[in-house]
Amino acid sequence: MTDGEFRLAYVPGVTPGKWAGVWAERVREVPLRLLQTSAAEIVPLLRSGGADAAFVRLPVDREALHVIPLYTEMTVVVVPKDHAVAAVEELVLADLADEDVFDPLDDVLTWDDRPGQPAFTRPESTAAAIELVASEAGVLLLPQSLARLHHRKDLTYRTVTDAPQSQIGLAWLDAETTDLMEELIGIVRGRTPNSSRGRAPRQQPTPKKPPQQRPTSKHRPQKRRRK
Repeated sequence: MTDGEFRLAYVPGVTPGKWAGVWAERVREVPLRLLQTSAAEIVPLLRSGGADAAFVRLPVDREALHVIPLYTEMTVVVVPKDHAVAAVEELVLADLADEDVFDPLDDVLTWDDRPGQPAFTRPESTAAAIELVASEAGVLLLPQSLARLHHRKDLTYRTVTDAPQSQIGLAWLDAETTDLMEELIGIVRGRTPNSSRGRAPRQQPTPKKPPQQRPTSKHRPQKRRRK
């Protein structure tokens, strides 16, 4: 943390708005600063002290880092809207055997064997690969969140059920597990504000019991005298 703010970096495709909103409600005295950074640069940024925590794409080099896996994304193939793939809801990698598949230099998926046929070029970025798909020069496989990020009206995408998937995790330096870091962990894990982890839980005032009133004499039962 620096200058009274907590810096949270995130890779393209991650949408931290929901967590940022919860932070603003719970940690009003410390602003949350969001920093979008490429998948290749985010861990070096974290190690250099340029961010206090980061949403990263796994796997990453975990040396001197704490990493909590959060969720896994489906992989999709992006194609022109009039492509044959657009006629189905989902497919498998074998269905792309005859397709020219782009392999951008910033690809975040880990492949043992890349599907389809190598496209005529390796684009420098996912954004550049999307432009080439729009020109009908090939197709592109990527996490669903990136397909949404680079959405175009002339393109669509379909789920590829057996493709490698991308996992998102929360990372921070081993030596920086502060109370604020614990607060962020609690937020992304859905803990309540009064959780025992992180900063001291907010104590709710104990309601006072109303004083017990003794019945007045007029309400006391009258004893009957024996004749």
